[in-house]
Amino acid sequence: MAETQKPSPKLLESLVCPATGGRLEYDADNGELISRTAMLAYPIRSGIPIMLIDEARKLDG
Repeated sequence: MAETQKPSPKLLESLVCPATGGRLEYDADNGELISRTAMLAYPIRSGIPIMLIDEARKLDG
């Protein structure tokens, strides 16, 4: 897996899920921001969260 830089805590606090407007959780193991409500995982590339629904990975179950 490619090395992922963690976004700053201030940035993480200000981001919300574009699909639901809800809270996101940082998943350090996978380098993603998780929306439990939308069941989507948004990737982080070079420290930049990619907040596009089309780029998000669907979570199982």
